[in-house]
Amino acid sequence: MCRIFTIAMIALSGFMTPSLAAQELMDMLDDQEEETTYAVNTFFTTRVINGQSVENPYPGDLLFIVSHHFGRLNQGAYELWGLDQATIRLGFEYGVSERLALSVGRSSYEKTFDGFVKYKLLRQKSGARNAPVSVSLFSGAYLKSLRWPEGSDFEFKHRMSYVHQLLIARQFSRQVSLQLTPAWVHRNLVPAVDDPNDFFVLGLGGRWRFSDWAGISLEYFHRFHEPESYETHNSFSIGVDLDTGGHVFQLHFTNSQPMFEPGFLTDTRGDFLDGDIYFGFHIKRTFSLR
Repeated sequence: MCRIFTIAMIALSGFMTPSLAAQELMDMLDDQEEETTYAVNTFFTTRVINGQSVENPYPGDLLFIVSHHFGRLNQGAYELWGLDQATIRLGFEYGVSERLALSVGRSSYEKTFDGFVKYKLLRQKSGARNAPVSVSLFSGAYLKSLRWPEGSDFEFKHRMSYVHQLLIARQFSRQVSLQLTPAWVHRNLVPAVDDPNDFFVLGLGGRWRFSDWAGISLEYFHRFHEPESYETHNSFSIGVDLDTGGHVFQLHFTNSQPMFEPGFLTDTRGDFLDGDIYFGFHIKRTFSLR
């Protein structure tokens, strides 16, 4: 009511001083409407390295992703430092809307099919309604299609795993972005009775953009639960992102062989410090469907 009364008084005073009243009215409206600026390109693409980022494909865009992890570097010259071996994943991600993205994929590691939904809850912005971070919710389901051993009595449900993540990212400047990723992983089937079915994992990722088309990324996931029957390690990766316009190339070194969430979050077998390092890459091509 106070604002309406003030504007009305300024308008009425315009009968005596029209130009002055009009100027004061415009100044008041300008003060009320502060421009909102959104953070863009917090990361180059939808993954930091192995893990998801807060980025989604644009609405109507279909993202085709070809991913490779070769063998361990410490296998030596006979295996061409791992290049004689390869694990591959093919995936599609589609931007349904500004906030919603859907994905399906298939990995040669344990012949795993995957599908997920990613929904953007909050977008970092400055202005009248400031939001210091971007937040996305991720939920995925995974089907291991390896044949069961002869004579086993496992059921279909034992093939399933599930992952839920909260992606919290901030773009500190055009060059520097960081992301915190708390995650919960559930496996319906584990190797031994003493192994946990549920894992809580906390991830930290970052990107330093040193040019318009290139940047360096780091990523680390810490597990708070560990299996008892076999040895695993926390996932660590370092990589370079190259944006050529139509394609994004991500070249990286990691101690995780699998490229789907339950695999690298809870089943990383390589020890980075012992040379169990896999060279890999993601190639992303965008197709605009509308």
